[in-house]
Amino acid sequence: MATPPGPQPPEPQPVVAEIVRSGFVEGHHYGSVVALEATGEMAWRLGDVRRPVLPRSSLKPLQALGMVRCGLELPAELLALACSSHAGEGFHLDGVREILAGAGLDESALQTPPDLPLEQSVREAYLRAGGERSSLVMNCSGKHAAMLATCVLRQWPTDDYLRPDHPLQQALASTVAELTGEPPELAVDGCGAPALSTSLTGLARAFGLLARGVRTNGAADPGAAAVADAIREHPAHVSGTGRDELRLLRAVPGLIAKLGAEACYVAALPDGRSWALKIDDGGDRARVVAMAAVLLRDGVGDLPGVDAASLERLAVAELRGGGRVVGDVRAVLPAG
Repeated sequence: MATPPGPQPPEPQPVVAEIVRSGFVEGHHYGSVVALEATGEMAWRLGDVRRPVLPRSSLKPLQALGMVRCGLELPAELLALACSSHAGEGFHLDGVREILAGAGLDESALQTPPDLPLEQSVREAYLRAGGERSSLVMNCSGKHAAMLATCVLRQWPTDDYLRPDHPLQQALASTVAELTGEPPELAVDGCGAPALSTSLTGLARAFGLLARGVRTNGAADPGAAAVADAIREHPAHVSGTGRDELRLLRAVPGLIAKLGAEACYVAALPDGRSWALKIDDGGDRARVVAMAAVLLRDGVGDLPGVDAASLERLAVAELRGGGRVVGDVRAVLPAG
């Protein structure tokens, strides 16, 4: 008797970006993209956008909302920092210390793995100044500090706050499940916290709700509005002063967006229109190119107040040869 086939590998994803050097297409980035209407209905897609992925840090604003729902209250710039994958600049580190101090803690309570600043220029300056790897500097320390502050507020233990069955992590997983409409599977993120799965469709749906400041039933959600407003008002706290993520947030007034490791990206406008994408090979250069091109494709560059020129610059990553530009990385998207 023939052995039944085992689990089948997923279908390969389509090309979302190509690498063109001197007119020669020398490579491709594969992945998937979904665009949702303000109603949450799908506007268009590229590739399989319903299979689970790990959005990684793209989920941080949803986790921050879960903490707000647990009672956490932070000034807007510190709430933005709780959503961040920060560059490790001085104001980021000072903000993390402030969150911890407000809970009666210091950086020794952080369980982020010791690391160097995420942003290259910041990292180089930090090392020149004699800096060493630390839990404070690790790019997820804002989220971890907020997690610890929530635990102190709720009188939950802080020594094991990263355990998946900890009441904090259960509350955050519940929030993610509610907004995405999908029960998450669990993995371990780079910072040691639970990494939760969802599809790109679920991720975009959640950010559409967050951007509108509403719950799944359409009722007003003050916590979601607070998180979205914090991102809009303090984009440098979410990212860093030299990051492409900051340039995207500044180019489109009212936009909320968050990158994640392995080239995940999600964005939403105040009216609830939303987009999510994933580059399969984890290539960050294709991540920002694809998201900027997606927004331009869907007319975001024509909205009042939008810096379309900045979006257009983000939609192309230059390739150099012999000290001059000889090509680029460009998105490959279906016609609008």
